[in-house]
Amino acid sequence: MRPIRRLLTFAAAAPTVYFLFLRQRQLGWGSTEDERTRPLPGDELIPEPDLEATRAIDVHAPADEVWPWIAQMGQGRAALYSYEFLENLIGCKMHNADRIVEEWQDVRPGDDFRLHPDVSLDVVTVEPGRALVVRGGVPMSDEAPAPYDFVWAFVVEDRGDGTSRLIVRERYAYRTRWAPFVVEPVQAVSFVMTQKMLRGIRDRAERSLQLV
Repeated sequence: MRPIRRLLTFAAAAPTVYFLFLRQRQLGWGSTEDERTRPLPGDELIPEPDLEATRAIDVHAPADEVWPWIAQMGQGRAALYSYEFLENLIGCKMHNADRIVEEWQDVRPGDDFRLHPDVSLDVVTVEPGRALVVRGGVPMSDEAPAPYDFVWAFVVEDRGDGTSRLIVRERYAYRTRWAPFVVEPVQAVSFVMTQKMLRGIRDRAERSLQLV
């Protein structure tokens, strides 16, 4: 019985440990205090978020080498450069691109940003070479809309020395009392997937620069 009791004790304590020691770290993974606190494109869409995550990574390539990989993101396009085998377990049909595809570069406000063949967000802001912002939410069913509003911003900032900074920010506004019970678990998954995505974009941009 002792192993079972230990397992139950761990299961009961895990949420507390997560909220006390891990949650803030994963919400700000890789980012500086300045990046977490200053405004980024898309913030105005949800000015007072119930939950925010800002994650970032250094890229040893200028912003104009990073931007094309961002511009072509989305299901049915270049995918999200994350763990596609996990995404495809739930039918996303993601296929990460390893090259720039010219016909996917013309992204505009009003375009779909697909997460799944049946689920998409809306492109709301495009600053070519710098920022892509999408907005929406994943509905719970055909009859139930998403219990939250969501803004997802991808920002690349050139440092002027041949390197850049890639920042991804998520903002959530809860529409129902039970929305946190949906969003908090999603954030734990998002943390894992976003790390892979940031590294995926970085590696592709750096590799493409080396091939020039």
